Parts: sequence; structure tokens; C-alpha cells
Amino acid sequence: MDLPQEFLTRMEALLGEEFPSFLNSYGETRRYGLRVNTLKISVEEFRKLAPFHLTPIPWIENGFFYEKEDAPSRHPFYYAGLYYLQEPSAMTPAQVLPVRPGERVLDLCAAPGGKATALAAKLAGEGLLVANDISASRAKALLKNLELFGVENAFVTNEIPVKLAAQYPEFFDKILVDAPCSGEGMFRKDIANARAWSLAKVHECAKTQKEIALQAVSMLRPGGTMLYSTCTFSPEEDEQVIAYILRQCPEMELLPIPMAEGFEKGRPELADEDLANREELTRCVRLFPHKMPGEGHFMALLRKGENEAFSHCSEPENDGRRRDKDGNTENRDGSVSFSNAVLGQARIDKKNRKERKSRKDRAGGRQGHQRAAALTSNAANGEGTELVAAFLTEQNQMEYLQNLELRGDRAYYVPELLGTSEGTGGIRFLRNGLYLGEIKKDRFEPSQAFAMALCPKEGVKVVDFDFSDERVARYLRGETFDVEDMQMDKTNGWRLVCVNGYPLGWGRLTGSTLKNKYHPGWRIQ
Repeated sequence: MDLPQEFLTRMEALLGEEFPSFLNSYGETRRYGLRVNTLKISVEEFRKLAPFHLTPIPWIENGFFYEKEDAPSRHPFYYAGLYYLQEPSAMTPAQVLPVRPGERVLDLCAAPGGKATALAAKLAGEGLLVANDISASRAKALLKNLELFGVENAFVTNEIPVKLAAQYPEFFDKILVDAPCSGEGMFRKDIANARAWSLAKVHECAKTQKEIALQAVSMLRPGGTMLYSTCTFSPEEDEQVIAYILRQCPEMELLPIPMAEGFEKGRPELADEDLANREELTRCVRLFPHKMPGEGHFMALLRKGENEAFSHCSEPENDGRRRDKDGNTENRDGSVSFSNAVLGQARIDKKNRKERKSRKDRAGGRQGHQRAAALTSNAANGEGTELVAAFLTEQNQMEYLQNLELRGDRAYYVPELLGTSEGTGGIRFLRNGLYLGEIKKDRFEPSQAFAMALCPKEGVKVVDFDFSDERVARYLRGETFDVEDMQMDKTNGWRLVCVNGYPLGWGRLTGSTLKNKYHPGWRIQ
């Protein structure tokens, strides 16, 4: 593998006599992992059901290595959301963060959703998950993965950290900051990252990481816990960022992370010289590919003190240059350096400016629907509620009416902790709660997201196939087919299409024909 020489020089200085072993690891075959979705299926049941060659990942309670020839991304169980395909080391941060059902949890840099889906499974449908990503396109991928997993209690946002911090001061019990980084730990997995690497990128990432981390700390409640992680080896992005947090936020303390075979302690000598209690940094964890069956990662678990005598985070360091209230820095030549994490990346703002203006001008857009919900007449709401209630009654799922919110012609199940769409403080979001479906004229059409959340639910009318049935693949391609041979209620109407008891999507039964209602954007080619 052709790696940048400057990177290799830095790694040799970092690892010393271990460097040859580290370099040899790039010639080894990387390991593949999947994480079981315990929202839908237990680990034990999955092992009985899945036709894969599975070996437990020792440090991940619901994680497994699989063989490349298993091709789990092509299996119907993948489309049923029974697991997430994720690099084994990347599973570790969500495993380490001690999330409990009922808590308020923030995944600040969440796309594409590997860690967010793991946190959602830990919440077990209780509490609140705010999953955010600054990129609109990546946030869409995040939303799809949460829907695939059947998550009902998520608020999926597309916002810059400073705006979230203004809306949620000291609000969250747990926060995961899987910070954007130079990606050194993933070079074996993605050679494109290696080609794009530079020391300038390392320093720019470190700057952004510090700004993001301070915003995250401000959203953490006293007594709450934050997990900072990267997939890089550079001290500037790892120990030095943690040292910066400890200096700027004296209310934060490092907690020990349970060690597993191959885990390495943090390196205090890599931090800044003026940090008091540098040995505390040994509580961080480094993962190296020559030490364990995974790629490179770094983690630090921090707790916010409850002592009122602690001061809050001080202003970010800026080498004596004046920093305004938005985090921008006035340089000595009179120019201004803008803070990416505080104001958002300029190119993203420019790309979204017209879209935001368009959303304000038309009530028919996604957020237009959300804001227009308050303008919907009581009569229309009543009629819409009746249509939704009729469908939920037919499917024996009336509990979803308890927290029903109609936004225009769309119906959502919004758990109380999420609040209504009108109470989001101007935060840009893609989804608040579970999208149930759409009211079209005199009927209600259930959504793909609702189908994926109905697992396991009793009373739903289903048509259930074994994964070996060729009609499963036909369904996933969007085809309509005959089900005359199936032993089931043949009454016309909506059916939840399942594979081995786990939902794939909706179909509409007419006689012996199952009309395909699988989401067009999810169909396989």
C-alpha cells in the first residue's frame, strides 16, 4: 500500500520498535463486522437464524466478525434491519458510552448512522436520541439507517453545533462526539483517505474538533458523560484535543474505559507540555491494527462534574487574537478567520441558502409541512385522524394514536420527550419521531419507516416468507406476485411483508395478488 511518507515518518516516531509490525498490518486482510440490532432480535435468536460464518467480537457484546463470502449486505435480513455492517473498531465508541433506556442522548456527528443505531438500540425505545449531522446529504443516509433499524424515538437534525448548543444547554445525559478527522486509522480500509492526507489536514481537523468538543460539553448536563472518538492516530487530534478540553473545561474529568485484549492506553507524553495531571490521559484508549483485529481508533470518556464551584468552559484559545461571540478570530492583519464548527462550513451554507429560502416560500416542502401543521383546520385534522385511526385499528396498533401529530397530510408518532414539531426552536431537522404515513384523499397509506418499526408487534396483518423463497428477492425489486399458496387471511387490504417474521415493507392484497408497496428508493436493482 502506497502511504504518504510524512505519515510513515510520524508513525515511526510514535510507535518506535513496533513500527515494522504496524506497517506489516497493512498487508493483512482486514476484518469485517456486523452488529446485531437488538431492537428487533436478540443475539441468541440471530445466531440461530443467520446463515453466516459468525465469530464473536470479544469487546462488542452484540458484534460479530463474518467472512467476506457471506455477503450479508445482499441478504434479506439486511433489508429487514436485523444488523448493521460496521468495521469492528468503529463499533467500540457506542459500546463504551454507558447509555441506559430513558436517557437523553446526542450523537453530534452521526452520519451515516453506525453509532447512532447502536445508541438507539441501547435506549430500547425509551428516552430521546438526537442524531445530528451538518451535511444535508449525509443526514439523509443517517435517517434511512435509523428507519431501517425501526427507531421510533429519534430527532434527526441537520444543524451546526452552535445552534444545537443554544437550543439544548446542559440538556443531554450522554453525548457521543465521533469527530470528523484525518482518517489515518482507516487507510487500510479506504486508500482514498491516504491519498488525500496531509499534515495541514491534520491541523485543520484538530482545530474543528476542539470547537465541536466545546459545544458538546455545553450541552452535557452536570453528571453526564461524553465519549470523544476519532479514527486517526495523530496526537493533535487525539490526546491534544482531550488535553485542550480538560484545560478549557475544568468541570470535565476523564473516566477509565474498560480494557480489552489489544487496547492500548493513551499517551500522556503526546499532549501539550502545560497540562496539569497529564497522567490522567492514560485513561484514553488507542486501537492499532497490529494489536487487534480492527482498524485504528481513539477514545476518551469524560464526565461533567456536578460541583457548582466548577466554572464552565472558558473561551477557546486563540494565540492572543480577538475572538468574537460567534467564534471567528480577528487576525493581526485585520482579516477574519471563520470558525467552521461554530458557523458551519461556508460551502454547505452556500449550497443550502437557496434551499432554505425556498422552504420559507413554499408551504408544501418538508419543513413547510411541519410549520404549516398549525394552520391545518380542526375539521381536516379530525378527518385525517379518523383515516389514520381506521388503519391502526385494522392493524391492531391503536397505541400509536396516543402521541399522534398531523403535519399537513402526513402523520407522525411523536413520543412525549421529543415534543411537537412546533417546539424545535428553529432547528433544521429531517425527522421528529416516527413517520407513520400519508393521507391521500380518502385513504391512509402507511410509510416504509412505520413498517420497519413494527417488529416485533402482535396483531399486525402479515404475509411472511422464508428467506429462501424467491418471492422475497422479487419483493425487494418492487415486483408484484401471486400468494395463492400462502396459508393466511385472504381478506383484501394492507399486509406487512415479512421475512422469517421480520418486516421488509408493505404490500396490498387483492385476491391472491400482492401488490408491491416497497419504498421505491429502497428497491434493489
